Amino acid sequence: MKSMLRTSSALPLAALAMVAFAAPAFAQDTANDDEGAPGEIVVTAQKRSENVQDVPVAVSVLSGERLAEASRPSIESASQMVPSLNFLKSGTTLNQTIFLRGVGTATFSIAGEPSVSTVVDGVVYSRSGEAFSDMVDVAQMEVLRGPQGTLFGKNASAGVINITTQMPKMDFGGSVEASYFDRNEFRLKGAVNLPLGQDLAARFTGFYGEYDGNIRNTTTNEWVNGYKHYGLRGQFLYEPSDDLRLYLAADYYKNDDDCCADIIATGPLTGAGVPTTSLGFQALPPQSGADTRAVAQNLVTSTLEEGWGVSFQGDLALGEHTLTSITAYRGWDNTEIRDGDWLDRAYVGFAQLHDSGPQTSNTFTQELRLTSPADQTLSYVLGAFYSRAESERTFTRNVTQCTAAAGAPTTTLVPCGSTFANAATTPNGSANFGSTFKNIAVFGQATYKLSDTARFVAGLRYTHDNLSVFHKRVSPLTGPGIQPNFDQGVYNEYLRLVGLGTSPTAAASSAVASSNGVPWTTETSNDNLSGKATFQFDLNEDTMAYASYARGYKGPAYNVFYNLTGTGTNVIEPETSNSYEIGLKNTLLDGALTFNIAAYYARYNNFQANNPDLVAGVVVTRFTNAGAVSTKGIEIDMAWRVGRNTNLSGGLSVNDAHVVNFKAPLGSTAAIPAGTKLGYAPTWKGSMAVDHTIETGGFANVAFGASMNFQSSQLSLFAADAVQRQFGTIPAYALVNANVGLVDPDDKWKLTFVVRNLFDKAYPAAIVNGGVGGSYRYQIPRDADRYWGVTGRFSF
Repeated sequence: MKSMLRTSSALPLAALAMVAFAAPAFAQDTANDDEGAPGEIVVTAQKRSENVQDVPVAVSVLSGERLAEASRPSIESASQMVPSLNFLKSGTTLNQTIFLRGVGTATFSIAGEPSVSTVVDGVVYSRSGEAFSDMVDVAQMEVLRGPQGTLFGKNASAGVINITTQMPKMDFGGSVEASYFDRNEFRLKGAVNLPLGQDLAARFTGFYGEYDGNIRNTTTNEWVNGYKHYGLRGQFLYEPSDDLRLYLAADYYKNDDDCCADIIATGPLTGAGVPTTSLGFQALPPQSGADTRAVAQNLVTSTLEEGWGVSFQGDLALGEHTLTSITAYRGWDNTEIRDGDWLDRAYVGFAQLHDSGPQTSNTFTQELRLTSPADQTLSYVLGAFYSRAESERTFTRNVTQCTAAAGAPTTTLVPCGSTFANAATTPNGSANFGSTFKNIAVFGQATYKLSDTARFVAGLRYTHDNLSVFHKRVSPLTGPGIQPNFDQGVYNEYLRLVGLGTSPTAAASSAVASSNGVPWTTETSNDNLSGKATFQFDLNEDTMAYASYARGYKGPAYNVFYNLTGTGTNVIEPETSNSYEIGLKNTLLDGALTFNIAAYYARYNNFQANNPDLVAGVVVTRFTNAGAVSTKGIEIDMAWRVGRNTNLSGGLSVNDAHVVNFKAPLGSTAAIPAGTKLGYAPTWKGSMAVDHTIETGGFANVAFGASMNFQSSQLSLFAADAVQRQFGTIPAYALVNANVGLVDPDDKWKLTFVVRNLFDKAYPAAIVNGGVGGSYRYQIPRDADRYWGVTGRFSF
């Protein structure tokens, strides 16, 4: 029974020599491997441990070793290896987003949830931003594509990223790894495994990293968009008998990032996209599109982040069944500091806008699961889940603005505080707002063997959601990007005026006089039944085919953000989806080659999305029900053990994700045309990797590796305006990485030299409008430049 519990619950122990699809890496210690099969890949895509080739779900698997080879082990790096996975980079992790098959939820609202769920060692992370830190001591990452809500919950309407870390082992051992990369980036990490008795083991992991950055701030004469990260994790595994397994884990990390400043990448533009002039550009560095590497900001855009958590898992054998309980509590604090005017000071006609927005969050989750044995006619998983996620934010905006004095020049910038500027005013406002998500669900999934070659899988999940929110804004002086007071008194008067026939916009303005300082509150609830049905058939010993239907669900939301007014207090209805998928999983050449292909179609109704909007003269995004969208495509994953020491792997995604019909936000007539591509949904995206080891017979073997990923153009700015979509499109690009290393034949040590972005291809990770003089702002990632690095690892 102990072996069954270890297999089902301590999955990483079985994942040390895995291959991974979509540009994965086979294990490098191939000296003792037989030529042929690369080894079984075990996943928990269906809440039990199974060979990935037996699971009727489209899954990409990345080994921990493959992730460690990335520029920085993270979900952002993983998006270069999994063709269906895309990543929206933003100024802070709070606003970054994961997309799968072109579907994701990008929002600044504190009361919106992601479409792609992130799960770490069985613990659901309620906010995407919590998962964007460094991934250290990872055993593997499973990327489950398409709706997975039946087993993983409401935040899995587009898919799941399921991460498992290395588990404690009953043997002493560990590793230390140090890396140095170009432009002064240093990383150090270590892990030690300690047997504490016959049935008790512990594992401790620590990491530290720092990086100067890739953007020069000409105002401070310093590099920015860098980071300083450190963290610790402790794990304890206790197996006193064959029938009981107990696992306790605790982690803490702290991030101090001077990241990520938007660069002004284009010149000034009119609304029609025609080049124009703007005095503000006299204070800006030259613009070179994606090659721009400088900003001029007197406030360093930064993110201060602190996260911690504790989880306890118990697995108890009840006859032939296993009862699993996972209890977790996590805290996550994020402070965003932002220069929102992108200039070095306030000028006449160019107000200075500085933001600070600390947010505190905590989440409690409890899952109970009963798992039957797998090798019987009817096997099943039954479970119940509870989650409570609270978030609160205090966001302050300070503006400095001035007008021209008599005789001021009209052809040069005039700084506020200078002779030709009238006395400056300082509009300011502060808002306190938050949300509480409560989720209760029961679920079950069963597999019935129709015959030795055919199986039918069915599952259902009942979900009850409750969402409550609050908001209060105090604005002593309004100005650019600062709306007047908002609270319960303003809202009550707004409702009264609208009821009398006043237009919503006029009512929102008139109601401000009724401000009473009491926070506005509201809540909503919803019940949902979702599920899936799959038919699975073994065509022969090497090929499995499946066809599936899934009903997806994402709960209600509100657009609660700094500049909320009465016109934006409506509930955002739940998002639902219907998804269809067929697939083939092939294990060929005596197991040396796996070749999987999936075709899918999904339609999302009441799609929750961000749409650009203008609030108090500043470009923001409005979170709304955007109507119906669809996504369809084909995905291919391949991994081939070509020979004893040579491996080839790759993946390809062909995707068409677009608007079916668009629902304009309340109070707006701007609609995104049907057929418009969704954001971060390239039509073509692929990756390929090869590695080869030369056995020298000496003190070290020589390992070579290369990888390539490419994607077609993708829309970054999902907007109704065609000009904004044109300038907000990221062009197609391809990246090539290479490495060479010396490896101890017994895998005790390894020294690797790597070059990332070998051909120095510049590209933006995100494009946003609303820059100085109608310009466009780019996010430039680390991998948009060529750089080199060296990594040394010692195992004991």
